[in-house]
Amino acid sequence: MQLHSFFNSSTSYRVRIALALKGLSYDYLPVNLRKQEQRAADYVAKNPSAGVPLLIDDGVQLSQSLAIIDYLDATHPEPRLIPADTLARARVLELSDAISCDIHPVNNMRILRYLQDVLGASDEQKTAWYHHWIKEGLTAVEALLARHGHGAYCFGDAPTLADCCLVPQVANAQRMGCDVSAYPRILRIFEHCNAQPAFQQAAPSQQPDYTS
Repeated sequence: MQLHSFFNSSTSYRVRIALALKGLSYDYLPVNLRKQEQRAADYVAKNPSAGVPLLIDDGVQLSQSLAIIDYLDATHPEPRLIPADTLARARVLELSDAISCDIHPVNNMRILRYLQDVLGASDEQKTAWYHHWIKEGLTAVEALLARHGHGAYCFGDAPTLADCCLVPQVANAQRMGCDVSAYPRILRIFEHCNAQPAFQQAAPSQQPDYTS
C-alpha cells in the first residue's frame, strides 16, 4: 500500500489517522504542495484532482479522503470507522461532511493561494477569510456535538470518521492563529484524540516530509 501525502494536508492527515487506527503499514510518498508537485503531469495522470491524498492499494488508485477511508473500512473493517447502524452512520457522516464539505474546501491551500495571487487579497484579508469560515464551521460542529455527541470521542468511546476529520481541522485552525476557545466540546475531543498513539503517529510533525 502506498500513500501520496503532504505532512500539512488535513485531508492526508485524515487518511493517516485511519491507517494508524487500523494498524495498516504503507509506503509514504511525499507530494510537496508548496512546490506544486501535485500538478506534475505524471502525478495528475494518477490523480486527476491534482491533490493529496492518493492511496494505491494492489492496483487500486483512490483519491478523496472520505472515499479512501470508506474503502479502508470495507477492506479492513476493524476497527470500523463508519458505523453500520443507519442512524449512527448518518450522524458520523453529518459531522464529517460539516468539516470536509463546509470548512475545508474554502480554506485549503489552493483557495488561499488564488485569493492572494489572482484576486490580490492582502495577508490580512486572507487571514480574515480563513478565520471567518473556521468560526462559522466550528460553531456548527460544536452545536452538532452538543445535540448528538457522546463519549470520549465525537460519537462514543471509539474513534470514527468524525474524529479523523475533526482533529486535522482543529490543528489547522490553531496553526493559522484561530481562537478556538469557544468550542469546549471540540477541544475536549481534540485533546483526547491527541493523547492516543494512532493520532500521534499520524500527526504532521511525525511525517518524513515534515518541515516547520
